[in-house]
Amino acid sequence: MDFLNTVLIVGSGGREHALLKALLRSDRPLCIYAYPGNPGMERDGCTIIDKKIDTWEGLAGWAEENEIDLTLVGPEMPLVEGITDIFQKKGLCVFGPTKAAARIEGSKVFAKNLMKKHGIPTADFEVFSNKDEALAYLEEKGAPIVIKVSGLAAGKGAIVCDTMEAARKAIGEIYDRKSFGEAGSQVIIEEKMKGEEASLFILTDGNNYKILPVAQDHKAIFDNDQGPNTGGMGAFAPTPMVDKSMLKQIETDIIVPTLAAMKEERSLYRGLLYLGIMATEDGPKVVEFNCRFGDPETQSVLPLVECDWYNAFKACALGRLDTVSWTVKPGYCVNVVLASQGYPGEYERGKPIDGIDEAEHAKPNRDVYHSATALDNEGHFVTNGGRVVSVSAWADTLADAIGIAYEGVAQIDFKGKTFRKDIGAKGLQRLKRARQS
Repeated sequence: MDFLNTVLIVGSGGREHALLKALLRSDRPLCIYAYPGNPGMERDGCTIIDKKIDTWEGLAGWAEENEIDLTLVGPEMPLVEGITDIFQKKGLCVFGPTKAAARIEGSKVFAKNLMKKHGIPTADFEVFSNKDEALAYLEEKGAPIVIKVSGLAAGKGAIVCDTMEAARKAIGEIYDRKSFGEAGSQVIIEEKMKGEEASLFILTDGNNYKILPVAQDHKAIFDNDQGPNTGGMGAFAPTPMVDKSMLKQIETDIIVPTLAAMKEERSLYRGLLYLGIMATEDGPKVVEFNCRFGDPETQSVLPLVECDWYNAFKACALGRLDTVSWTVKPGYCVNVVLASQGYPGEYERGKPIDGIDEAEHAKPNRDVYHSATALDNEGHFVTNGGRVVSVSAWADTLADAIGIAYEGVAQIDFKGKTFRKDIGAKGLQRLKRARQS
């Protein structure tokens, strides 16, 4: 009889649901807990911790008492706050970078200075802690320009300003209205890079690394990248935008030197390193680093990788990633997010959701991930946030994956359902151009 391993997933969104489904696809008996988790994860057999826990120390104590073999940390905030260090002090195995390593996302100033010091390609920039100096630099540089707050801002901390009016307004939001709180105590002003963006996930134990299929996210709320930016309205992988030649260049110029730089800074990086990459005329450059899986890219990447994910995550945490083997399925995966009407602004909650089971179980190559759902008094799913659920589908061709994903989208319904109709279209256009050339 196989030994039963226990896993704790920290987080409650679509990314964490995707981690759960990946673990469940492994041919291994697992008992999986989540904190705080979501109703979709519970529906899939995950046990939601119902004990009130207020601190990461408290959660580490719970994991110790319940003999958890492996903890996976989904969101950035716990990592930046040092959850990995807290668990490790109790001798617990945890997948995710330490507090020192998580600075690569928690402090954009740290990340930009790291890149500058170690010659890792990124946009030219300056750092400011003073409104007047920031405005003076703006007047000198002009628009278009990008203004970023250094701290965590839930994916909303980078403001692309195409006019000086927009740039001055952004500085006012940060310094006068304190819209970003402490996250805006330091501000980065950088050149606006031109090119197309991709999301690249690196699984690393600090020395060894594995590159996952490269994804493209769709940030804007409306089709054709119109409207305000969101946490992400869909993604697809692999993107034809990053060919073998560019991937090799990213590996040589960015991945290897970044891991070496983190070791040199005494911040050995173990876990998932997310690179936001801009393909510019001068080659690929780093837009930003994240210290965790992205959402919704995770939902378009993990279904393409076949491995024992429990073993992969644990080996990564223990510095033994070189012992892990996996295969990447041929084909493509597409993820489409269904959001509440009004998102990323104000929206209503509590709208009944129909069709989730039908969408998920109609096709073996389609998944539904819960991001912000709740259960009403009758046990029916209702909306409980901005990005509600997402649908992933994988197939041999990108066109088929898109079609199967949108069939699932059509089967799910709730009042005010908002989604983009062009997820993956950039990839189709690029593949078409490649065939014609």
